[in-house]
Amino acid sequence: MRGFLLSRKHYDNGVAVAQQSLNSLKLNGDSSPAIVFEPFDLPSTNQRFLGAPHPKGTISPLALRASAHDNASINLDTAIETIKSLQAQDGILTKKLALHGTLLFRGLPIHNAEDFSKFAHAFGYKPHEIIGIVVNRPQLAPNVAPANEAPKDVLIYNHNESQQVPHAPEYIFFYGHKAPSVGGESPISSSLELFHRAQLEIPEFVNELVEKGVQSSVIYKVDKQYEGGSTLKQAFGKEIKEGDDEVTKRAKIEAQIQRYGRGKYTTWEWTADNSLILTHRLPAIRTQPQTGLPTFFTGLAAYYKARQHNKERKEVSHQLFGDGSPIPEKYLEHLARITDEIRVLHKWQRGDVLVYDNIVAQHGRQPWEGEQGDRVVFASLFDGESVPGGYGFGDWAKLVQALDG
Repeated sequence: MRGFLLSRKHYDNGVAVAQQSLNSLKLNGDSSPAIVFEPFDLPSTNQRFLGAPHPKGTISPLALRASAHDNASINLDTAIETIKSLQAQDGILTKKLALHGTLLFRGLPIHNAEDFSKFAHAFGYKPHEIIGIVVNRPQLAPNVAPANEAPKDVLIYNHNESQQVPHAPEYIFFYGHKAPSVGGESPISSSLELFHRAQLEIPEFVNELVEKGVQSSVIYKVDKQYEGGSTLKQAFGKEIKEGDDEVTKRAKIEAQIQRYGRGKYTTWEWTADNSLILTHRLPAIRTQPQTGLPTFFTGLAAYYKARQHNKERKEVSHQLFGDGSPIPEKYLEHLARITDEIRVLHKWQRGDVLVYDNIVAQHGRQPWEGEQGDRVVFASLFDGESVPGGYGFGDWAKLVQALDG
């Protein structure tokens, strides 16, 4: 079996930050040329040292540039083989994700959705099936879709993926196919650090969240409610066939909802216009499996920012405490303020791949100047071997995998 060599390299350049004593990942073997993933530094706007509870000196994102011996050209098949081999070495990349929250891969020969799909699948994770999707994500390649097709002036603030439903992915891959000149960055921030700061600064809010969780209500309509949004059929209608009557459609949609396996903690109601209002009681604080540390798994700050910035966009989701009482806006504002202080904005270069551990890191999307098509980012979502457990009280405080069926 192949191993990998760890060659130590140091950085200490002040404004641009990179973790000291980072290791390059290099495979041994007869195949030539072997690919090396070499750490490199980024501007401070794009990379930072994480605060507590992360180990001191931990950076995010961990930036890795692909290179080959004697500056030989890099072949995608060799890059994929390298990723698979590294993962075979005790899941080294998965462990780095759990530590840093986000990895950036640069210098790979990824040019389209098919290339990206092959690279993402090389990590060995199980593709994530989205139940209850709220955005339109047409498939472009195996387990690859547009990241978000909302208009360019819409702010998508930092959040954990699928935090509004019980079934969420553990790993999120983004590929930058086209980058705008101004704006369009992807934010990166730590859910672990957000919880730590909130516990220190607004402990009464954290305690209430632990006890009550959140009540997340999402409205699904027959037609899309905003540009880039999903329809009811896209969210739950995978079994609906041409010619099904309304009773049959509703039964098939409800069968998909029941795959969450949440019992009384997921409820729904139908409206006169055949819209669906789906309500979940969920934990906003969960546990990182590798460390047992509590982590904010939430879109509360994004919910607050969307109401402030995207006033013309129709609200399709509502966030309350788990008992149905309103969350004071001062707490949502405080979460956003912490997030602003601890996040960086990834400036895309064509071909970049960002990989997020969805338990550890939050992501989003900044508005951009120019045309809608100036920014093209593809996404691929995966499950891991485990999911973050509940950090709270009662059966409601559990994250579940969707039931097979």
